[in-house]
Amino acid sequence: MNKQSPSNTSFQSRREQILQLIQQQGECSIDALASTFDVSGMTIRRDLQDMVNDGQVIRTHGGATLAPKVSFEFRFLERVHQQSKEKEEIALQAVSLIRPGQTVLLDSSTTTLVIARKLISIPDVTVVTTSLPIASELYGQPGITVMLLGGVLRSDSPDLTGALTENCLEQICADIAFIGADAIDLSGHVYNINPEIGRMLKKMAASASRVYAVADHTKIGTHALMRFARITDWLGLITDSGVNRKAASQLRRAGVNLITPSSNKSSPN
Repeated sequence: MNKQSPSNTSFQSRREQILQLIQQQGECSIDALASTFDVSGMTIRRDLQDMVNDGQVIRTHGGATLAPKVSFEFRFLERVHQQSKEKEEIALQAVSLIRPGQTVLLDSSTTTLVIARKLISIPDVTVVTTSLPIASELYGQPGITVMLLGGVLRSDSPDLTGALTENCLEQICADIAFIGADAIDLSGHVYNINPEIGRMLKKMAASASRVYAVADHTKIGTHALMRFARITDWLGLITDSGVNRKAASQLRRAGVNLITPSSNKSSPN
């Protein structure tokens, strides 16, 4: 580990850095942390005990590891920041398809979270979602009504699923839906790694008049556990400018309406 400077780093700053180091390494020893921050082992022990009291870490023999809740938060933030430029490109294209007064259905992917952040520019929009981060992002925004679907909170992701979620979706008729994917093969099939989520997303697609898949180029040409839809049954796939030319050509030959920043096929209808 590299030593931090200055040696009198404030507790709050040191605690944030300790969390980052533990997140990166899985577990850190007291001796290593003391050396990194140029403080005594007793100081690190006091830091860690305060962090234990706040529910941030769990003490191990001679060190500490992240508490499950904090580890979960780090994993989610890491997903949010992956391919951030590509998600911005996708979100701009998606938002151009939405009109004032419409009902928008968003799944719980990190790509649709970026779309949600851009919806504040459109007045009188109703957003229906299973995502707690999306509901939190849009809470209190003027001109936006948020409908959070019921269901069971997943243990590994901040969103809702289950029979109640699916029953709620059967009552919904949205104008447009944006659905993320864990993978999209070159025949245009859409995949999710979780069969239960895949089944729920299939119902979500059936609950909207217009449906678009949203996925960055790293998801294209790959497979996952459950194939739950085919993009040719929807209006298209919105992706970023990094999509491989050969893959794009193959998707179009398969009948997929591929919408990229250079495409002219994203008319709102």
